[in-house]
Amino acid sequence: MNETLQTIKQFCVKVWNTELFASVTIGSILLLLILFASVIIIERIVQKQLIRRFLSRTKLQSSLQFGLSRIIGYTLIAVGFYVAFQLVGVDLSSLAIIAVSLGVGVGFGLQNIINNFVSGIIILAERPISIGDRIEVAGVAGRVTKMQLRSTTVVTNDNITMIVPNADFISNTVTNWSHGDPKVRIRVPVGVAYGSDLKLLQQLLLEAAGEHPKALRDPSPVVLFTEFGDSSLNFELGVWTQEMTATPVHFTSEMNFIIEQKLRENDIEIPFPQRDLHVRSGLPAAAEASSED
Repeated sequence: MNETLQTIKQFCVKVWNTELFASVTIGSILLLLILFASVIIIERIVQKQLIRRFLSRTKLQSSLQFGLSRIIGYTLIAVGFYVAFQLVGVDLSSLAIIAVSLGVGVGFGLQNIINNFVSGIIILAERPISIGDRIEVAGVAGRVTKMQLRSTTVVTNDNITMIVPNADFISNTVTNWSHGDPKVRIRVPVGVAYGSDLKLLQQLLLEAAGEHPKALRDPSPVVLFTEFGDSSLNFELGVWTQEMTATPVHFTSEMNFIIEQKLRENDIEIPFPQRDLHVRSGLPAAAEASSED
């Protein structure tokens, strides 16, 4: 029995000390993987404790807290990996040539991932967007719920989760409705028939803006006479609100309901395009001459 255990022990030691390349053994690789896993677990614990116990007590914005925790976490991982290499005794200089060779080949295949990774660092540093912001980018509109180094999670008003690569925020024009000041002015177009009482119309539109509970009183709403249309006099009701960061479509719809009811109660017509069709009786002269022949 002892001889069997001794044989197994010698075999394990031999496998553990088997050299693969550049003085790197199987045992050192296994130990390195264990240290890597330990570093990642410690980073997760420290990051959670940092956010919950320290950063949450500060007056920093939640988005800035998230960005700082991410940067500290990635820095901790980088330092931990370096220390792990040193503890195992792996000479990083001996791996430089291999790393360069792999980097050239892998770089072409991972250029999109690297691009998104670098873009994520730029976003966390410059903070053009933050968690909770309502944005529009590359045809995607919604609220930012999660930011990572490779991608950003955006949830639309229909509760659809969109994963947007971070490179899109750097290479495309980004509309951030919540950046700095969440107040926005929504323009509600209204067309009325020619001959309508415009003073009464202006009064009704301002009353409609005042009746909506999500419309701001300061800045005050404004009525703009935009143009003389083909079939109507066209106006715009400009209303300030913070609802754009949540449900802008619902806000505009509710405003339209209020405006339509007020116009109907006061007999102000909302026109629709009309065309006059003139029918000429009789046949053309050429048709009459041919019929006589």
